[in-house]
Amino acid sequence: MNASRLAERVARESYGRLLALLAARTRDVAAAEDALAEAFAAALTAWPRTGAPDNPEAWLFAAAKRKLIDAARRAKTASEGEAQIALGIEELEAEVAARVPDRRLGLMFACAHPDIDESIRTPLMLQAVLGFSAERIAAAFLVEPKAMGQRLVRAKQRIRDAGVGFEVPDPSVWRARFVAVLDAIYAAYTAGWSDPLGADPERRGLTEEALWLTRVLAAQTPDEPEPLGLLALMLHLEARRPARRDGDGRYVPLDKQNVKLWRFELIAEAEAALRAASAMGKPARYQLEAAIQSAHVARAWRGEADWDAIVLLYTALAELTGSPVARLNAAAAIAQRDGAPAALAALDALDAPMLKSYQPYWALRADLLARLGHTEAARAAYDEAIARERDGAVIRFLSERRAALG
Repeated sequence: MNASRLAERVARESYGRLLALLAARTRDVAAAEDALAEAFAAALTAWPRTGAPDNPEAWLFAAAKRKLIDAARRAKTASEGEAQIALGIEELEAEVAARVPDRRLGLMFACAHPDIDESIRTPLMLQAVLGFSAERIAAAFLVEPKAMGQRLVRAKQRIRDAGVGFEVPDPSVWRARFVAVLDAIYAAYTAGWSDPLGADPERRGLTEEALWLTRVLAAQTPDEPEPLGLLALMLHLEARRPARRDGDGRYVPLDKQNVKLWRFELIAEAEAALRAASAMGKPARYQLEAAIQSAHVARAWRGEADWDAIVLLYTALAELTGSPVARLNAAAAIAQRDGAPAALAALDALDAPMLKSYQPYWALRADLLARLGHTEAARAAYDEAIARERDGAVIRFLSERRAALG
């Protein structure tokens, strides 16, 4: 393996681990990133000449450690502070040599700390744990690179100035912080999922990286079922990606997808993860969402999704989370199980003003009204749905449904 390929592999597997080690004592993510970047640059120069080291990760850590201490000296850090940095890093260096469990979990918790604005947690995690550039993150989230770079810099300064720890939090705050980590990873996945054809190279990699992050999280928290639930959810969604658009790029609703295009090796992995999570007896949001996707898979062998289970699971999810979107999805499932009149009654019973600005609400209402013969009301609802949609394929689908009303 040549030096460039080796450095790329080590960066993928070890970037977050090394950054967490370097930043654990200094609490300065930006300085640790700079030191690690210099270490990788040094590797690309040295390894082709001297050959790859037996332990590339330890080599990179030692090089980054030197860069970090040198930077402290150039900044005229007090000798006592410099000594503390050196001592702390030397203690952590033993962890690399011994290959003990890494500190990426603590880094994820730092990125999802309550002092960090919720909107920047996912981009911060992508950069700190995976090494994404600000430009790549900005492109994936459709934000100006300069603005994203500034927000990331401010978040790292906040970590340093607020003294945010890189330790796994104590049990009293574990649950809320852990959910924030899961939500940040899922936000990365959904940013990639919004590019159904994988045509955008910046967003295409987000789904893969989110899956990888979730596997890391699941491995480091073996007694927690929710990472497995999240993994199962994302694998089920990813398994259906090839069927989300037809050969002409047209949007295909889930209940009309060609099941032969689903990736059943991913479905099998999702089902195994969901079973492992369920065996722990601690149901929560992501497990319920994964179970809903599992119930949709029943169509592959019995010709129809398990609508009884889907209605029940969405109702349970709504009770657990208070989410009006879960109740909306329950209404959509009721339409499949009980028909349009029952579904429209369930939709009208929703008391959630925020849904009125949500495209799926209007798309469902339009479909139900059309099925009941209320053409003018259905046409108006389709207009509302189209006005709230950005995906060209979905706009085309909704427009064709509207035109079919006559």
